[in-house]
Amino acid sequence: MQEERTLATRKRHAVGEELREVALQMLATRGYDETTVDDIAAAAGMSRRTFHRYYASKEDVVIQLLADMGDQMRAELESRPPGERPAESLRHAVSTAINFCAGHHDAVKTLNVVRLILRTPLLHARSLERQSRWQADLAAVLAKRLGTAPRDLYPQLAARMAFAALDTALERWACTEGVADPQELVEQAFALMEPALSAR
Repeated sequence: MQEERTLATRKRHAVGEELREVALQMLATRGYDETTVDDIAAAAGMSRRTFHRYYASKEDVVIQLLADMGDQMRAELESRPPGERPAESLRHAVSTAINFCAGHHDAVKTLNVVRLILRTPLLHARSLERQSRWQADLAAVLAKRLGTAPRDLYPQLAARMAFAALDTALERWACTEGVADPQELVEQAFALMEPALSAR
């Protein structure tokens, strides 16, 4: 019975991933407003009803991707070695977001998704909303690692700086048509911020 439940869970996850892959690429190539749920379902060889078993809307596809990225970043920060410099820990946490996307898509597809979010006002607004939650999460984890209160100035500011580095790297990457390496851009951004993050 347990094996059947595990198999069903794996199958459900695989279908959800397939739907997300199809949806993201259609939204990125055809445009958010120009793509309907019916279009996505048809391209995936599924019904509209099946789509809605996994996602409430086409917007929800992107939001779920962002939620998964946020979970990955928090988990990475929590797993960093005790005593590691905050700048190093945060750089690894932020880099996880790029690695997460790269693990699901090749560079071109990932770039298309980044552009989709940056160029679609609704999705960009929702991504910034999610990012405010990520900042609070990372600040809380960082404060715990440092033995300070989550509302202390340093963890709050450090988390904001980390996301400023991520945003700048992704925007710069999009502007270079994918020529630049987003991970290298993140590393450059953190190198510039290192003095401020180490001044605690």
